[in-house]
Amino acid sequence: MIPVPLVVCVLGSWCFIYLTDVLLKSSISFRHGYEAWLGAKGLSLSPFHLRWQTSLFNRVFARCARINPNALYLWFTSGLVFGVVSMCGSVVLLVRTLQQTLHQMTSDLQTQGASQQTLQVVVPGVNLPVSQLAYFFSALLLSGVIHELGHAVAAIREQVRVNGFGVFVFVVYPGAFVDLFTTHLNLISPAQQLRVFCAGVWHNFVLCVTALCFLFLLPVFLFPVYYTGAGALVTDVVQGSPADGPRGLSVGDMVTALEDCDVGSVEDWHSCLTLSSHNPQPGYCVSSLALQPSWAHGRAFRRLDGSIECCSNNSLTDLCFSYTKLQEREFACLPVRKMLAGSHVCRSNVDCQSPLDNQAPRVCISPSLENQTRLIRLTHPPNTHMLFVGYPPHLQYAV
Repeated sequence: MIPVPLVVCVLGSWCFIYLTDVLLKSSISFRHGYEAWLGAKGLSLSPFHLRWQTSLFNRVFARCARINPNALYLWFTSGLVFGVVSMCGSVVLLVRTLQQTLHQMTSDLQTQGASQQTLQVVVPGVNLPVSQLAYFFSALLLSGVIHELGHAVAAIREQVRVNGFGVFVFVVYPGAFVDLFTTHLNLISPAQQLRVFCAGVWHNFVLCVTALCFLFLLPVFLFPVYYTGAGALVTDVVQGSPADGPRGLSVGDMVTALEDCDVGSVEDWHSCLTLSSHNPQPGYCVSSLALQPSWAHGRAFRRLDGSIECCSNNSLTDLCFSYTKLQEREFACLPVRKMLAGSHVCRSNVDCQSPLDNQAPRVCISPSLENQTRLIRLTHPPNTHMLFVGYPPHLQYAV
């Protein structure tokens, strides 16, 4: 919703400006001087509308219109073709939008129809965040100036006099305009008139294409000062969440992997968490000697979901692991961080066997957790691994 203080501020400002204008114009002492000042500055004021016009840029428009006449002829002729084609496309778009609007008015599924609307009106504070108003109005003003620049240059090239150029503010929306000499405009041929009329939207289209190219090529332009594909940069961590804490994630950390799933971007982060939710819990290769001091026979019990719990002390550092020994399933309560240090992911004991390993045999141990609960090891160098035990979407919401 639109913030009430912002609405009050806008309405209050316009009321103050308009009342001041009325008082000055009704004053015997200041009326003539005030109106002369407005005329000299090219200003005009009406309720919720402020306009400024000048002829200072006429020479600039004339200079632009004399640059390579043949190229300008092809340029504005291209704009004529684009304008006619886009006009037909706009009619189709408006008809489609009208059909959708009528369907929404006669249908009970208004919410679903609104999300599929082909053409939507941008309303600040409703479907445009207030924090983006500065960018939005700057883009509107730039688009208006480029639009009117096209009209002005095309008009001068077609021997139509430009009286002046100006900008305006209507409530909060900025815009621009050019004042053309109507008599000259009516004397030229229809093709010349179309070149003048279509020049504005043609320049807006070119501006849009240029902005899109700049957006897509931005990594190339900024390559010397930054790099991509190295990981997902943490920008926020919810306080009190499982990812928070001295051994959790902090703003500025670069997550490079979730278990054996490499993270090179934010998209990889989301996809790796989705895989962690749908795939079975992986195991970890550890030395079989490390299991002997921590065997916990006789203390295991079965949870309601059928999983086994063998750590009865509710320790924050120990976790129940299962492993296969002589074709039998065994359980051991082990210190998680110590056991996972330097280990790699496995699915069975076969994954832990290496012909080059002369040390003690290695065993694949898997956390014995409840349904949908996962143990996830996050790599974010140079810090030690973060260990997360819980439902993967909770980590996605927290970071």
